[in-house]
Amino acid sequence: MPKNLEAPTLHTTRLVLRPPRLADFAHFAAFYASERSRWEDGPLSREQAWRVWASDVALWPLKGFGPLGVDDRTTGTYLGEVGIYQPEGYPEPELGWFVVPEAEGQGIAREAAQAVMRWAKTELGWNRLVNYIDPGNARSIALALGLGGRRIEAPGSGPADVVILHDLSFR
Repeated sequence: MPKNLEAPTLHTTRLVLRPPRLADFAHFAAFYASERSRWEDGPLSREQAWRVWASDVALWPLKGFGPLGVDDRTTGTYLGEVGIYQPEGYPEPELGWFVVPEAEGQGIAREAAQAVMRWAKTELGWNRLVNYIDPGNARSIALALGLGGRRIEAPGSGPADVVILHDLSFR
């Protein structure tokens, strides 16, 4: 169990990754109301999205990891969410992300995910993280591989998931 169960604030060149705020839920609910969520068991109603978001946020005091809001470092504009997730039934902690439509294609998820991987290595002492990705989500698979991950044969969060391993021991 990590020493500090509170969400950190991390900084990158362009981003601030910070503890979740209630205002973040509006963006999460919008994502899950859209067709973009089809790779994440969506679309979901606002009530269903709340249950997912609230349980993800609750990972911080319970397990010492969870989602972080991603803001533009200069403007403070909300850009998305990145974090480490492990709801009941996940074989191990998963690195995950989403960005608002206006932030797609700008390397935001990549930059934020790299910061979370460094944090997991230095603060949690972890040597690995995985992604569980629906096989139809080509963009997320490409991002995970671009982050240095490699496909492995292992159980995912669902039977068809592509599982990508990130070896943090070399970071």
